[in-house]
Amino acid sequence: MTTAPVICFGQQPCGIFPKRFLYAKVQSARKLQSEIGGKIVFFYHDSDHDPRETKTILRHRKNGEAFEINFTQENKLQRKYSPLYLKRVLPDWREKTAIQLPAYVDKHWADHLRQIPLTSVADFCLEMYRLMGLLEGIEVVRSSDKSFRSAACDIPDFYVDVPFEGEIVRARHLENGTLCLHEGGNSFLNLPATQFDKSQISPARDTRLAWMQSVLRCTHYVSGASEQQYMRKADAPEITYIERKSIDRSDEAYTPE
Repeated sequence: MTTAPVICFGQQPCGIFPKRFLYAKVQSARKLQSEIGGKIVFFYHDSDHDPRETKTILRHRKNGEAFEINFTQENKLQRKYSPLYLKRVLPDWREKTAIQLPAYVDKHWADHLRQIPLTSVADFCLEMYRLMGLLEGIEVVRSSDKSFRSAACDIPDFYVDVPFEGEIVRARHLENGTLCLHEGGNSFLNLPATQFDKSQISPARDTRLAWMQSVLRCTHYVSGASEQQYMRKADAPEITYIERKSIDRSDEAYTPE
């Protein structure tokens, strides 16, 4: 019995407007679907905690100058260590950003931004991508989903979402069982020992592919050249790996007309 293709691509939340390389992944997946059929799945890795992932670079509509926007958080602990699905969007950030946007995109996108609920950074980004029509007909699967995590395979290298000083932080699990936060360089903060289960676990970079594939069972995976280099393809040899189409200024935001 043949199985319909499952075309997948993955990405962390990557800005108020998605980076152009994410747009290229979407277009590449749609092109492949037009050729072989099947469905497209966006593996939304909103368990990541790095605030740099959501940096958005826009171009001024008149002079083309680059302008950088990113979310602000309530405190340093949340900014550095809370996963993106739990970093909170602040009311004053939303209004300040909406005021600035018309110099870079059509005004109605500033109006859309004002209407997005003040939830998490990951929810906020995903809702904007949907408003742009980027995800039409695409199934979104989130790495923060507890049911997904519980169904995923066991992995040796992972992070754990645990409470710490009034926030939920994404702590690295070490081989000796210690949970820690990386403070920079060779400095780590060890956290108190705590019980956890699979619903709190998300993968490290080298275990992400196997963890994702144990649930999604994709047949094709679309990614950029750099992602192709670090993925452990031997963990999922059944996948056909597709390099996304090239796009200029790939790290800048893809903005709607």
